[in-house]
Amino acid sequence: MFSKILIANRGEIACRVIKTARKMGISTVAVYSDADANALHVTMADEAIYLGPSASKESYLVAEKVINAALKTGAQAIHPGYGFLSENAEFCRMCADNNIVFIGPPVGAIEAMGSKSAAKTIMEKANVPLVPGYHGDDQSPIIIKQAADDMGYPVLLKAAAGGGGKGMRQVWSENEFDEALAGAKRESLSSFGDDHMLVEKYLTKPRHVEIQVFCDNFGNAVYLFERDCSVQRRHQKVIEEAPAPGMSEALRAQMGESAIKSAQAIGYQGAGTVEFLLDEDGSFYFMEMNTRLQVEHPVTEMISGQDLVEWQLRVASNEPLPCAQDELKINGHAFEARIYAEDPNNDFLPATGKLTYLLPPQESEHVRVDTGVRQGDEVSVFYDPMIAKLIVWDENREKALQRLSKSLMEYRVKGVTTNIDFLYNLASAQPFKNAELDTGFIEKHQDLLFPDTTVDLKEKLPICALYLVLKQAQDAANAAKHSNDPNSPWHTTNAWRANEGNVHRFEVVCNEQTHCVEVSQIQRSNETHYQVKALGITRQCQGHIINDQLFAVVDGHRMTATIADNQQQYSLFSQDGVTHFSKVDYAQAQQDEDSNENALTAPMNGTIIDLLVDAEQAVEKDQPLLIMEAMKMEHTIRAPQAGIVNEFYYQAGDLVDGGSVLLDFKGDA
Repeated sequence: MFSKILIANRGEIACRVIKTARKMGISTVAVYSDADANALHVTMADEAIYLGPSASKESYLVAEKVINAALKTGAQAIHPGYGFLSENAEFCRMCADNNIVFIGPPVGAIEAMGSKSAAKTIMEKANVPLVPGYHGDDQSPIIIKQAADDMGYPVLLKAAAGGGGKGMRQVWSENEFDEALAGAKRESLSSFGDDHMLVEKYLTKPRHVEIQVFCDNFGNAVYLFERDCSVQRRHQKVIEEAPAPGMSEALRAQMGESAIKSAQAIGYQGAGTVEFLLDEDGSFYFMEMNTRLQVEHPVTEMISGQDLVEWQLRVASNEPLPCAQDELKINGHAFEARIYAEDPNNDFLPATGKLTYLLPPQESEHVRVDTGVRQGDEVSVFYDPMIAKLIVWDENREKALQRLSKSLMEYRVKGVTTNIDFLYNLASAQPFKNAELDTGFIEKHQDLLFPDTTVDLKEKLPICALYLVLKQAQDAANAAKHSNDPNSPWHTTNAWRANEGNVHRFEVVCNEQTHCVEVSQIQRSNETHYQVKALGITRQCQGHIINDQLFAVVDGHRMTATIADNQQQYSLFSQDGVTHFSKVDYAQAQQDEDSNENALTAPMNGTIIDLLVDAEQAVEKDQPLLIMEAMKMEHTIRAPQAGIVNEFYYQAGDLVDGGSVLLDFKGDA
């Protein structure tokens, strides 16, 4: 076994590898960039080596710097994590040339699976079922489009060297094809340095089911069951679970054996994932093989009781697999939810900022949090905006899902916009509870997952108003305790007025609408009761707050809700979803509207990739004007209406700050 390894990665996966290495008595070396100088993975490791500037192409992706760091520190092996250099065959070859063990598959396996089109050819020869498509070397747009026309729409364009949804486009009609192909090729070239494309028939209701495989250097191979990763946005996974709901033992064995056949076809060693599309009729098709550990590997660990990083280290040090196939058993059910700094209400646009407050749920045998950040850290534009992975386990799917919902309610993040409330809505949605899964789940259930537009305000608004009054009283009582005169009338919050009833009048912003609310406070038998009048209806209420829990009685209906306070922007988590609300603060100065009504601004920090029209050119509504890249993703800025682009303020290659005006646009009158 190794005595020291270097981890050629950052964030939560670097921390994850360090934990297992520490458990096994192995010393660790971290690497870091300028942005990560004080990162959690750097402080956790026994040693750390500086690589360079914040941009990954100048630090984490520079193979020579990583190799030199390993040689300098005497690391015997390199764990690449996922992303960055994990599937880079040349990096694997450089490790071998320097007598450093690459904790992953051999060069040949990486090269075989590095091209999606080549992988399809290999799998076809191994009799692994494939989705109909074109994977040829002739990359003429005419040839690729003809293949799409022949197989019929919808089709899926995919970068042959890609992964993580980069360089991927759904094309629903012939008219969309040319623009989609150009965008996919451009994004693929930017992300992977290769714009080779393949096109496949797009299944309209498939499930994304992947098999975890492991092979050693002695010809042994096993599969550690399956994960369902169907719930995705922009072809990137949101919630994963294991085992896959509704999976029969026969189908599990059939898919597992096909996955092993796929691995053996390329002489595989170590951890790998074979991804399949599972159709409604039980047929399945090879999609791709990831020659590394997957982001969602913890759900497999939770149901199998195995440490997959430990397996990686043992196989890489030339030990046999720790278990045979008949020794592996499924125990219970697990979910993983990816906590991201992003705005689900704005097409999941990545967010940046400082994590001013960070409180994850308490970890236990049922709850696990894999993270690479701490309170006070920055979510920067340079890397993936994942904050953490929340993993839960219980003896069956229903109980595990309850734990997931509860843990999401307990997750507290301030300083950046996150997807936590969206994940809660997803976990609470009845179709998800019913395991009605396919890769179009989010698009099909927009109303359930984004309930701000459909929530019944007549039910929610009184609860929000009750909380605001109770919170005001609680804050005043706390202030009184720490004042020089705790009995001062200035600490009272009973809305007393001479010759008037005790009535609180204020405005509540709920679901982006402002509502006038009256709350009358009445004392009955030493108990405080409230009459809440909103939307023309009066409700009889009582309640109290303990920490972040609201215990309320509304017209005799007892209920409990969790309240998250993010700088007085509140989120009420109940059984039927999340409601956001706040109290109008008239003391706060209103922000001036942008003087240039026609200005189009950058959604976040990024780089201008291409200008798609000329200055002083007339354009139509929704016509693409420019493309910018941020956080490894392309964002197309479109015309808000028909008009003329008077001037571009930036050119291709320029860096822009979020909120910067990108161009001057004059709409038609």
